[in-house]
Amino acid sequence: MQTPPVLVTGATGYVGGRLVTRLLATGHTVRAMGRTLEKMACRPWAGHARVQLVQGDMQDLPSLIQAGHACGAAYHLVHSMIAQKSRYAEVDRQSAINMRTAAEECCWRQIIYLGGLGEADNPKLSHHLASRHEVGHILQSGKVPTTVLRAAMILGSGSASFEILRYLVERLPVMITPRWVRTPTQPIAIENVLGYLVGCLYNERTLGETFDIGGPDIVQYGDLIRLYAQEAGLPPRRVIPVPVLTPRLSAHWIHWVTPVPRDIALPLTEGLSVPTICSENRIRELVDHKLIDCRQAMRTALDSILEKQVETCWSDAGHLQPPEWAACGDADYAGGTIVSCAYRMRLGASAEAVWKPIVSLGGSTGYYYGNWLWRLRGILDRALGGIGLRRGRRHSISLQIGDAVDFWRVLTMEPLYRLSLLAEMKMPGEAILDYQLFHQGECTTELRMAARFLPRGLGGLLYWYALYPVHLLIFKGMLQAIARQVRAPILDGPRRFDARDGPTCRWGKR
Repeated sequence: MQTPPVLVTGATGYVGGRLVTRLLATGHTVRAMGRTLEKMACRPWAGHARVQLVQGDMQDLPSLIQAGHACGAAYHLVHSMIAQKSRYAEVDRQSAINMRTAAEECCWRQIIYLGGLGEADNPKLSHHLASRHEVGHILQSGKVPTTVLRAAMILGSGSASFEILRYLVERLPVMITPRWVRTPTQPIAIENVLGYLVGCLYNERTLGETFDIGGPDIVQYGDLIRLYAQEAGLPPRRVIPVPVLTPRLSAHWIHWVTPVPRDIALPLTEGLSVPTICSENRIRELVDHKLIDCRQAMRTALDSILEKQVETCWSDAGHLQPPEWAACGDADYAGGTIVSCAYRMRLGASAEAVWKPIVSLGGSTGYYYGNWLWRLRGILDRALGGIGLRRGRRHSISLQIGDAVDFWRVLTMEPLYRLSLLAEMKMPGEAILDYQLFHQGECTTELRMAARFLPRGLGGLLYWYALYPVHLLIFKGMLQAIARQVRAPILDGPRRFDARDGPTCRWGKR
């Protein structure tokens, strides 16, 4: 007899994206819920016969109930820290209330929630950890049994905490750190987190219980720095703890040195002064699997990064919201005038050959032309509190909708035809960078590159026209550099064109 589907909320997030694969491997049918179907449809598991993709929003109770209809259990893996920034606690509270209501309405057998370690009665407990505990209490106050798993730092390629550690150690041979570097913690490998999440599903002995989950090692954060340096083959790092670095100063420092922006780094660093050690290990008797120590977890994560096999990344999370003005069919006067800068070029090459450098854009590859200007723009963005270029990309040659590419987000991707990037940098307006390929015979392809910008007020217009000469220089140079990358003759161009011309209606005014 086939069991009912298991609802996984946050299916495009760091943990949720990996959990779907593990549930499928154990024979479950998975109903993956996200706010953007296009983003989920690009995941490797999306086409699996036992995967059901549903659109839903944790803040929208009717859509959550509809998504969870006829499911047997659900995973609560949604965290609003990336999408909502300072409002995350309020949003997560409402999400938990909606999840509790949906569980009772849909008559689920179980909810499984992944929270955070740290004793609730500790007066130094951070706002972030307190919010994690609050969500667990709300879920467990309902009629449907909720299993709460509480974890400390997750060690795995793509984890926000691991990325902070990786970049700090690789870039700083000497670190002046706050005193929290001596705080004890019990990290856990992502594989062990997933093992516990799967092992608790329909496990009668875990229903309604709260468990601390951790790896076999209890260490200080300074020990993790030393271990990472050894596993990465780096010289020993010198760590100098000082009493004057506050969490806010630490978050600013992390913002500048690592890809993790300040809005995410601050809640994480606020919790580092609180010991995060398992107070009990009952879960080890109920879910039997081999625990991975810190050294092996780091080695596995580094291997995944070097082999470009990062399954999910912290930057995957967040709502992909296409700007309304990017759609076709509205009147010219609706929403304001969109300004644009566009070039096109005809190449003596197949679309397959031209597509490769397009889909490899950003990250360690760069932008083919004027990379120092792109780096300068990234530095300015970081100075303004933005993401900058350090976020990079999940994979060097593979893209899917919703992926982060430096300070862009993949908005649309139609292989061999179109790639659209939505700007997530700090700017007075909204911007899209669009590449389109047009097949013109077996070995002739027209490549179009266009930037479209909806300015916000006078400041937006001044911003656009101040950078317009730079855009002209960079865009023309990028197309020529792509031609060299492909090793194809330029048959025509690069030349300017009116972005409202052509066979599509995606350009120009609204």
